[in-house]
Amino acid sequence: QVQVEESGGGLVQAGGSLRLSCVVSKSIHSMTVMGWYRQAPGTQRELVGAITASGITRYGDSVKGRFTISRVLAKNMVNLQMNNLRPEDTATYVCKFTTPWGDSWGQGTQVTVSP
Repeated sequence: QVQVEESGGGLVQAGGSLRLSCVVSKSIHSMTVMGWYRQAPGTQRELVGAITASGITRYGDSVKGRFTISRVLAKNMVNLQMNNLRPEDTATYVCKFTTPWGDSWGQGTQVTVSP
């Protein structure tokens, strides 16, 4: 079973920045995709950003130009740098580790952006 652990959430004022990290217990290899998703109360879970082992990235439309996803292969780690945060970014952010054999999710970390 893959362990997925997030860290770095918290409370920040609008316009501020936060950096989330996700560490997995398996190596990030060529057939792996890691992603950050978020879900606010009463809304559906949405993609924030995803990255492959080779570094190909994809972002949700609402965060393009503000958030950056990156990976550190040697540490089995994926980071999400969030800049110019807005109150509507408030949500639980969850990390997902995807391989051809299935998905593993973390427990999530709360991000709250005050006006």
